[in-house]
Amino acid sequence: MSQPEFFATPGYGDRQLAEMRYSQAVRVGDRIEISGQGGWDDDLHFPADLEEEIVRAFENVERTLATAGATWRDVIAVNSYHVPETPGFIGEVHNRVMVEQFRARMGDRAPIWTEIGVPALGAPKMRVEIRVTAIAGSARV
Repeated sequence: MSQPEFFATPGYGDRQLAEMRYSQAVRVGDRIEISGQGGWDDDLHFPADLEEEIVRAFENVERTLATAGATWRDVIAVNSYHVPETPGFIGEVHNRVMVEQFRARMGDRAPIWTEIGVPALGAPKMRVEIRVTAIAGSARV
């Protein structure tokens, strides 16, 4: 069995490893699991615009996957966590931007996806968090 290899995304991942004591990704063989990625910048600031926050979260997933040797086209499963715009309903903006990003980043690949509404996430201004599983190299299959 392969040994786990842990990764910190350059920038915010290094900071989170030092301050919060967790890694951004783990790779065992070809399988990569990443921790939830928000729409923050390297200083852990969030944009005011929800659409921009979701796009940044996708960019942070991409950065983290690259650190561990994969791309969005290797993703097989997505879990997304959303603080609803309206209680009880995740909302049009969350859904529309998520699907736009899936199409733009994964081409024909359609991974499994679980979308969950939550009352709060790990930072006060955070409205979306994305966690994925990837199989490195599977995009070429």
